[in-house]
Amino acid sequence: MTDTTPTTESDDTLPLQQDRLWRDERWTARIIKNEEDDGWAVEMTRHGDPEPALVGPWTMGRDKKNPKPLDGPAFSTLVKTAAEVIRRHEQQLHATLNRSVTVSAGERRIRVTLAIVPDEDNPSATLSAFDEADDSELARVNVPASFKLSATSASAWIDADFARPR
Repeated sequence: MTDTTPTTESDDTLPLQQDRLWRDERWTARIIKNEEDDGWAVEMTRHGDPEPALVGPWTMGRDKKNPKPLDGPAFSTLVKTAAEVIRRHEQQLHATLNRSVTVSAGERRIRVTLAIVPDEDNPSATLSAFDEADDSELARVNVPASFKLSATSASAWIDADFARPR
């Protein structure tokens, strides 16, 4: 297959369709030599990301020596798969950085959340309490990013009248 759009080496955002390289406005698929064996691999990189979102094996061509050329359906499938990998990674990161527990305090149910802001130099976190009946915020304090939220720590914070945990 040949290029469908003229490009220059410095322009890596224009659409391109070659046997071993496909690119659209958001993604680049590149067939590369698999360093692990004699086969081929494909890497999918979202534009602007430093690393590929997906690297996987690629099918050999009919000559059993060269890779099968990329085509439109394969590129579409790779885009969907790579986007799903990124989506799942983002969900996992969100779940790691945002925790929530609900505890009983007297006659009320209180939802306590911990939101961590990752930062290499100065990570931080916010501990918040919400009345489950009307979702009103009862308290909010800054805590170390290392704070461990559990039902026990949430209850202790509530019992201390929402004083900043040490």
